[in-house]
Amino acid sequence: MSGNPAAQDLPPKGGFPAFKYERNLPKRGPSGVAMFAICGGIMAYGWYKLHYALGERHELQREKMWARIHVTPLLIAEADRDEYRRRHAAVEREKAIMKDVPGWVPGQSVYNGKRYVPDTIANIPLHQQAGFKKD
Repeated sequence: MSGNPAAQDLPPKGGFPAFKYERNLPKRGPSGVAMFAICGGIMAYGWYKLHYALGERHELQREKMWARIHVTPLLIAEADRDEYRRRHAAVEREKAIMKDVPGWVPGQSVYNGKRYVPDTIANIPLHQQAGFKKD
């Protein structure tokens, strides 16, 4: 500055040189179109796997149904054997209990018809029967 207190600091003749004032950051990450395509690909793969899994589940359900169809006669036969064993044991108990009653026929139906009627008395374990005291 010169000795003049009123003198102003002015730009140089021709002005200041130009300078970059905009941000010049590098691109980061994929573009929006690329992200949309990636998400679409992931979703398409998920739908493909879902379709495959549903077919597999359908096949397993079919296999389970056929397994039940084939095992049912065996389960019915086992239940019949168990019922026969229980009925035979009940008749033997009845013989032992009613041995002193004249004219009592063990295992005879209480119904007057000839049709088979299964027992309606539930087989209750001793520890669940009323009045049973555990010693």
